[in-house]
Amino acid sequence: MASLKNYAISLLGSKAAVAMTNGGGPTTLFTTPVGKTTYITHAVVRSASATLVSGTAYTITGMGSAFSLSALTTATTGFVVVAPASTIQRQLVAEATAVVLTTTTGSGTATATIDVFGYTV
Repeated sequence: MASLKNYAISLLGSKAAVAMTNGGGPTTLFTTPVGKTTYITHAVVRSASATLVSGTAYTITGMGSAFSLSALTTATTGFVVVAPASTIQRQLVAEATAVVLTTTTGSGTATATIDVFGYTV
């Protein structure tokens, strides 16, 4: 039986305790299955351990340009929905979708949960 991920926008992957500071390195959130292509529609950043007010440059593979999380000022209960740029980049077969932290100057211990939504074909 085919997965819902092949027919509808759904939760592709979720990762808790992702380091949200510069130097945290890339974190794999979802890996495209062999023989499939993934289209990322949006992501939700939630359950931050601290405010991310100084987090101004993050990227998620396939979502285009960098985005800011500076609006996420309420730790633990706040969340931000991140939508891709209008010219979305298609994910290739078996390529890992990762959150890559760039040019951010937040706390050295801030973490958050990141949920990635989309579909595979």
